[in-house]
Formats: sequence, structure tokens, C-alpha cells
Amino acid sequence: MLMKTTLLRRHLGLLGASALVLSLVACASTPAPLPLTESLARQPELSTFNRLIEKAGLQDSLRAAGPLTVFAPNNEAFKAVPAKTLEALSQDPVQLKAVLSYHIVPAKLEAAEIQNGHLKTLNGANLSAARAGTFVTIEEAVVQTADLKASNGVAHVVDRVLLPPKK
Repeated sequence: MLMKTTLLRRHLGLLGASALVLSLVACASTPAPLPLTESLARQPELSTFNRLIEKAGLQDSLRAAGPLTVFAPNNEAFKAVPAKTLEALSQDPVQLKAVLSYHIVPAKLEAAEIQNGHLKTLNGANLSAARAGTFVTIEEAVVQTADLKASNGVAHVVDRVLLPPKK
């Protein structure tokens, strides 16, 4: 009986060690979420947004602890903005920052959590949000890709550049 108990303990010990090794391998192969700046930079369809975020000096805001939600316009959305308007924004860092911070909400909101109503943005203005099932709109923009996870929040790719209301 003593021998069976000893063998059983050894066997259970080996199983426990195997489970630990498998857990460590699983953790090593699953990368830790990156901050929003790095998560967004990995999305080729957001290259214009990323370039303008850098130009506006908002990288530190998107790298901060958060939580944040970013409604990031894709490259096609920026192509729809008149060239003169985009050029003027690029030349005016204050206005560029105001427009881009209008796309950022200081809370983590996955698509399923978005409610019909208003969301307060980093620039202080409100965005109108609506959700019907999995269909989400922010102002007149439609969420194309939802729930890009980051360590400090979440991003949603939208099909339009949102312009804050004039003061």
C-alpha cells in the first residue's frame, strides 16, 4: 500500500509539473496587450490617423494608463475629407489636436457596451452614439471594425472623420 501511495504521489507530481509547463508555454505564446498607440500602429488601414496623432502630439495620451476608447477613422475616411481641409488641419496643431481628441472617450467601451446617447470626449464635446444589435454608429460614422483591444482601452475603426461642433 505504501508503494502504491508513493507511486501515486510521483505520478500526480509529474502531472502537476506538466500542467505548470503547459501554462507557462501558453502564457509565453500569448502576447500581452499593447497600449493604444502601438495597437493602432499595427493597423495598416489607420496609417493616416496614426501619422496625424503623432503630428498632434497625442501619442502620450494614447499611451497613458487610460481607460480610453478611440474611434479611429480609417484611411478611406481621410480621403473623403477635402484636401484643403486636411491640409489646413495638418498646419494647425491646436485645431488638429481638437479634431483628433474628439475621436477619444476617457472610458473603455467595447461595442456591446455602447448605449444610445452621448459620450463625453477628451476635447470636452459630446458624441452621439447609437447601437442596434452589432451595428454601431458614432455621429454619422459607422464602426467598421470593433473592439481592437489594448492594455489601456479599446479602439473601433470608423468610416468617417468626425468634426467637433464649432464653439
